[in-house]
Amino acid sequence: MTIQGQKGQERQGRQIALALVGLLVAVPALAAQAPDTVTLDHAIAVALERSRAVAEAEAGVSAANGRVREAWSTVLPDVSASATYQRNFKVQQFFLPAIFFDSTAAPGEVRPVRVGSDNSWFAGLTVEQPLFQVGAFIGVGAASRFRALERERARGVSQTVVTAVRQRYFDVLLALESVRLTEESVARVRQTLAETQALNRAGLASNYDVLRLEVQLANLEPNRRRARDGAAAARRALLLEMGRDVSEPIEVAGRLHEVDLADPARNTAANAQLLALSGPELTLAELDGAYQTALDQRTDVRQVSLNLELEQARLAVERAEYFPKVSVFGAYNVNAQEDGGPSFFGENANQRTTTAWGGIRIELPIFKGFSQSARMQQARAAIDQNRARLAQARDRAADELRTLVAALDEARERVASQGRAVEQARRGFEIASAEYRAGLGSQLQITDAELALRQSEFNYAQAVYDYLSARSNLDAARGTVPARPGALAGAGAN
Repeated sequence: MTIQGQKGQERQGRQIALALVGLLVAVPALAAQAPDTVTLDHAIAVALERSRAVAEAEAGVSAANGRVREAWSTVLPDVSASATYQRNFKVQQFFLPAIFFDSTAAPGEVRPVRVGSDNSWFAGLTVEQPLFQVGAFIGVGAASRFRALERERARGVSQTVVTAVRQRYFDVLLALESVRLTEESVARVRQTLAETQALNRAGLASNYDVLRLEVQLANLEPNRRRARDGAAAARRALLLEMGRDVSEPIEVAGRLHEVDLADPARNTAANAQLLALSGPELTLAELDGAYQTALDQRTDVRQVSLNLELEQARLAVERAEYFPKVSVFGAYNVNAQEDGGPSFFGENANQRTTTAWGGIRIELPIFKGFSQSARMQQARAAIDQNRARLAQARDRAADELRTLVAALDEARERVASQGRAVEQARRGFEIASAEYRAGLGSQLQITDAELALRQSEFNYAQAVYDYLSARSNLDAARGTVPARPGALAGAGAN
């Protein structure tokens, strides 16, 4: 083998090695940039786990639990113990008339008298037990109602998060349909342009036909960029709702143009899950039952109702302040003193004394400067406000349900109609293309057919989007949105 041949083999070997190193470096980078495919149930679960609003609401529930425990403390015994040690470096002295100690002392003469010892101890135990306090027991019930209100608020926040994630997910699917349809239109126009250019070279198509298609293609290119930007913005909105970094690359499972409502068995697994997790399927005949469910499950109705109960309990607490309070109490104390070095509570019983007492306390309010009646007046006004809000919430529930059920029914019919329109538009485009190639049709016909096909396909995707959105909003209007990931499996039950 020649020297040049050896050098050529060495050069080739180095090139292969560099290519392998580059491949090893590029493959992990490509893998790291590969988009993560997100399903609807995964998106909802992640959003509930990372939502700051849900975390804040759950903290409110925890605080409400503490308030209930605090309320119970007012009806339980109050036991306290204390102990004190004091070292007297200079024992206090009083001056008394000397005649107290010496009958022969001169009048006005005084003598210092030492009071206390070098060391003194004190220990005590006190107990107080309420016997009759109407406001305390009502306060426990009020705290429990407040806890129920906080739990319902947390449930409502979770439902809001789930509904928002559903809607953002559907927005991404619709934006992807716009991208797909625009790219397909670009591909069809390019193919038609190539065929028209060939016909023009053969003298079978005019320059105007070619120019018209070039203009149409030039108009579609910015639309494709706009559609891609819209899809990217929709993905960022979904990531933001999920609590993830908006710069992460993701893809969503399911495609609107492949959803089949007429024959659910023909749906892909992703689309089947999409339908199952979108919410309930209802008809106008089921409106009365849906309204009753809404009154029982809607979080706004339940929150107003619980707040009404809380204000009624507050009024009862204020009214209970007019009742007397009865409690028993008792105490046991130990005192000790000693001179010299400290010895715990003295060395003998003569240095210690004990005291004990007990009794009953009755408190009867007489006059508090009209503050009590003013608070009762505020509570009554709050009750009237919540009653008005409850009636308004019920009326709003009835209106939303009727509107959404009608919207769902209309979207269902529109999906079926647009499905037939897509088939007809596709057939029309095929006929127009075949006639144009055979020289029997005009370029204007094929342009109109392509535009009709693109519009009908987008209308079908829009109808499916409206259908899924109506189901999701209807689920929220009924108050049956699953508030936890584990409840999602039955979310789509009809």
